[in-house]
Amino acid sequence: MAVGVVPPRCSFWRVEALAGRYRLIDLIGTGGMGSVWRAWDLRKQAYVAAKVLGQHDAGMLLRFVREQSLRIQHPHVVAPHGWAADDDKVVFAMDLVRGGSVATLLGDHGPLPAAYVAVLLDQVLHGLSAIHAAGVVHRDLKPANLLLEATGTGRPHLRISDFGIAGLVDEPRMTRHSTILGTPGYLPPEQLAGADPDPRQDLYTVGAVAAELLTGVRPTSTGALPALDGPLANLIHRLTAADPDARPAAAEEAGRLLAESGALPAPDTTPWTHHPDPPEVFDQLPPLPPLWTPTGPAPVATPVRPPISSTALMEPTPASPSGGHHATASGSARGRAPDPSAHAVGSPAPTPAGTTPSRGVASPRRPLLLLAIGSFAGATTLAAAAAWLLLR
Repeated sequence: MAVGVVPPRCSFWRVEALAGRYRLIDLIGTGGMGSVWRAWDLRKQAYVAAKVLGQHDAGMLLRFVREQSLRIQHPHVVAPHGWAADDDKVVFAMDLVRGGSVATLLGDHGPLPAAYVAVLLDQVLHGLSAIHAAGVVHRDLKPANLLLEATGTGRPHLRISDFGIAGLVDEPRMTRHSTILGTPGYLPPEQLAGADPDPRQDLYTVGAVAAELLTGVRPTSTGALPALDGPLANLIHRLTAADPDARPAAAEEAGRLLAESGALPAPDTTPWTHHPDPPEVFDQLPPLPPLWTPTGPAPVATPVRPPISSTALMEPTPASPSGGHHATASGSARGRAPDPSAHAVGSPAPTPAGTTPSRGVASPRRPLLLLAIGSFAGATTLAAAAAWLLLR
């Protein structure tokens, strides 16, 4: 970086960030547990999804703190990776997933091809396997909480999100017995009855979601499913059994049943692209507001003092009293021809016509005048000496 030049700064840096770390950019979602913003993480220097909650409800805040404490690392799970508190707000950050949710895809496309649904189910079950292995039950799986990366018509990439009402197996209840957590239509009978968290509750919800993706019909609170056929019908009926003991015991067992159904296409294949209207997952995030770019805040140049030019640094200096000269050049050092009007360093500067030189500055003719006076004085002295000798 050149000396004397100040690097561009961003107007973003002059705006205070939440908790000194997260700069909220625009609102991208709302829910019962708070709002979700696209934000810039100062520490990671990356865009994140920031979930914000006001500190006004102790129960909600406790669930919020639990959610941020989850550290499940899995490609099909969106878990918080940072959090902060500032005044009356709490925020935690997670990966920013751009393709919207399965609910968005279902609303745009309608019922999905069985092969596409099978891929989504396979990814949900893999994610649940990691979640349940951590001793966590999600308890609120639904299309809106299943996020998608923007993969176009390619193979989808699903990620389970929103652990706001997740429960830990064998932990004390956090809500009153009269409070039912979850979304009506997706809850198994035992969860409606207030049963403690159990991984098989999530498996029931997976079956209800699968039926909705195939038919486009949202499940009702009665638990009745629409008529189903095709390779996934048997698996869905097993998952949504009213008796928990009749369901697969774990996500891994459900995954094996899915593989045996024949509905799951081979890896890296996309048979739905031959469908007359193949599902397509677009980037659902709105355009970035002004002063933001895909790689971060846009630099805004700050006015700076112009750098000192090299010619200004090489101005000629007056001659020293000893008559010495400073070796400088005006232009010739850069390959330019010398300026005819430029005077030599250490020589008197030219005086404009009609002006009198200032006091203390020698005129160009003064040396000649002094020489003449000296010569005249010497001759006069010599003549006087000769006359004195003749008169003696």
